[in-house]
Amino acid sequence: MTDRYHHGDLRRALIGAAVEAIAESGPSALSLRAVAKRAGVSHAAPAHHFGDKAGLLTAVAAEGYDRFADALERAWEATGDFVEVGVAYVRFAIDNKAYFETMFRPELLHEDDPDLQRAEARSNAALVRGAGEQRPDAAFNAEALGAWSLVHGFAGLFLGGNFPPAVQADPEAALREIARRVRFGE
Repeated sequence: MTDRYHHGDLRRALIGAAVEAIAESGPSALSLRAVAKRAGVSHAAPAHHFGDKAGLLTAVAAEGYDRFADALERAWEATGDFVEVGVAYVRFAIDNKAYFETMFRPELLHEDDPDLQRAEARSNAALVRGAGEQRPDAAFNAEALGAWSLVHGFAGLFLGGNFPPAVQADPEAALREIARRVRFGE
């Protein structure tokens, strides 16, 4: 056991250790025992606080959604531009890969967790802000869904290293150019 944990917020230490581990090997490979070792606590500590692996990943995802909502809200407040919210989406994915990869893996999470549901709803509201009103006859907001598909797909392709070097070097400029050429709501 290491001497890493000292500050009195074990929950926070475990989530931080989980984020570090996810950054190295992805959310599917996470083990409670490895998180405990990384945090410098007993192997039983993660299960005591989170119940199981899904509970810990759910806490990571909820924290990620809150951070994500903060980033999207800051982009909207600073620019009032729906495209810039999309750019903030991609920037969040790049800068917070461990959170991002965990947030969008519902099969690994306790989807009925109230903290997760609250944080996810908050991020969804921040994402669609500026997307226009949903038509009364529509089952969903096509503009918002299309924009989400675009930025989420872009983020996933970027994180997977699938773009040419020019896009990898400046993903924000590439996304802005794509958004300029794509028209939603027609």
